Amino acid sequence: MGRKVVLAIDLGTSGSRVMAFTHDGHVAARVYSEFPQHFPQPGWVEHDPDDYLRTSFKALRQVLARVGPDNVVSVGITNQRETTLVWDAHTGRPVYPAIVWQDRRTDALCDHFRPHGKTIRARTGLILDPYFSATKIRWILDHRPSLRRRARNGGLCFGTPDVWLLWHLTGRKVFATEPSNAARTLLFNLDRMAIDPALCRLFGVPQAMLPVIYPSDAQFGMTDPRVTQKSIPIVGVLGDQQAALFAQAGEDRTVIKNTYGTGIFALAATGSRPRRAPKLLSTVAWRRGKVTTYALEGSVFMAGAALQWLRDNLGILKSFAEAERVASSAPGNEDVYFVPAFQGLGAPYWQPQARAIITGMSRKAGRATLVRAALEALAYQSRDVIDEMQRVLEKRFRRLRVDGGGSQNDFLMQFQADVLGAAVERPPVIDTTAFGVALLSGLSTGFWNEREAAALRSPIARRFTPSRKTPQRQAAYRHWQEAVRKCF
Repeated sequence: MGRKVVLAIDLGTSGSRVMAFTHDGHVAARVYSEFPQHFPQPGWVEHDPDDYLRTSFKALRQVLARVGPDNVVSVGITNQRETTLVWDAHTGRPVYPAIVWQDRRTDALCDHFRPHGKTIRARTGLILDPYFSATKIRWILDHRPSLRRRARNGGLCFGTPDVWLLWHLTGRKVFATEPSNAARTLLFNLDRMAIDPALCRLFGVPQAMLPVIYPSDAQFGMTDPRVTQKSIPIVGVLGDQQAALFAQAGEDRTVIKNTYGTGIFALAATGSRPRRAPKLLSTVAWRRGKVTTYALEGSVFMAGAALQWLRDNLGILKSFAEAERVASSAPGNEDVYFVPAFQGLGAPYWQPQARAIITGMSRKAGRATLVRAALEALAYQSRDVIDEMQRVLEKRFRRLRVDGGGSQNDFLMQFQADVLGAAVERPPVIDTTAFGVALLSGLSTGFWNEREAAALRSPIARRFTPSRKTPQRQAAYRHWQEAVRKCF
C-alpha cells in the first residue's frame, strides 16, 4: 500500500496542474496540461470552459494512476480568480466563453459605474476595474438579452473557475465557492462577509445565479467516481494568490509573498480586519471555520505573459527556460525599458487604457536586450507594488518570499533583490498555489497539524541578496518610472 497523499488541483490562467503531496511535503506526483488562449479582439482574452475540464480531469486521472485513489485523503482546489463563466443550470453548457481576468472589454461599463466608485470601494475593498467579475457578468447578460430572464429564474449559473470545476467534479451536485474567490467579484461585502444585495442591484446581476459561499476549509462535497474511480472528499478551496500566501506565510504578518506567473501578485496578511489602501486591494485571504484573515494585495496583469508574447508573437524565445540564459548574455540593459501594459496597468497605477511600450531602443539593441528588458520589467513592477504596500502598512519588509514559474529564473531573482534592496527567498517547492491549498485541505482533514504545517512553510532553497549599490539601483528605477508615465 502506498503513502497517503493530499491532492491539489490548480486551475491556472495558462493551464491546469494537479499535484500530490505526502505528509513530509514531498511531491509524489505532478502533471501539467496547457490550454489555448483566445484573443478575439484587442483587449479581449477568453478561454474555452471545456478546456478547464479537459485538462484538469486528464491531469487528475494521470496523478491518481501514479498514487492510487485509495491513498488520497482529500482534494483541494485553487484557481485563477475573477475569470467569469456563465452556464445553463440544466444542461451544464456554457452560454459564452470564459472571460479571463486580464480581459478589458468592460472599460466603458466601468466608466458608467464610476459615480458609484467610492461606495463600491468601501463595501468590497476593490477598485472599480474591468479586472473583476461583476462587469463581466453584466456584459454577458447585456449582449445576450434572452439570458437575463433565465438568470433571474435560476436557469443560469455564474462562477469563477473554482465553481465551474467543483460543479462538474461533483457530478453537478455542488454549486458553491468560498470567500477568497467571492471577494473578487465586486458583489461581496468585505465587512459583512456575504454577497451584497445592493451591489447586485447596482450591477444588474441576479442573486439567483450566484453560488452559495462556504468557509475556505469546508468539505465541499465528494468527487464523482466516474472522474476519480472512487469518491474522494473535496476539502478546501482558495483563490490561487491566497493559496500561495497560505503556503508561504500563513498568518505571519511580517512576510510579503510575490508570485511570478502570468501576472505578478504581491500579498501580505493584515489580520482579522480589512486594511484599506487607495492604490491596493483589500481582500479576503481565507476563512477557516468562523475566523477570517484579510490581506492587502497588489496585482500586476502582465508578467510571464510578456515572455509568452516574446515567444509566441515575436519568436525570439523558444521556451521560458531559455530566457535566463539569453538575458544573462546581454552586457547590460542598454537603457532599454519594456513596460508590458498589453492589458492596461494594474496596481499601483490602475490605468486600464495604458498600452505596452519599449523605450530607449537603438541599433545596438538585439534579442538579448529585449529579453533582459522583459525580465527586468517583472522586477520593476514588483517594486512598484511592494513600495506602496510598505508605505501603507508602515513597515519595511527585509525579505520577500517568492514563488511561481518566474521564480525559477535566477537572473530575475537576483535582479529583484537588487531593485528592492532586500533579500529574496525561494522555497524548495515553487508551485505554492497548489501546495497552499493542499496544506489547507490537509489541516482540515487532520493530515497535518498546525505545527507540522508551520514547519513545511519554513524551508528556503535559495536566498538572493542585493549586489548593486543604492545610487545605481535608484537611478535605474527612476528611468523605469519615466517609461511607465509614457505609456499612460
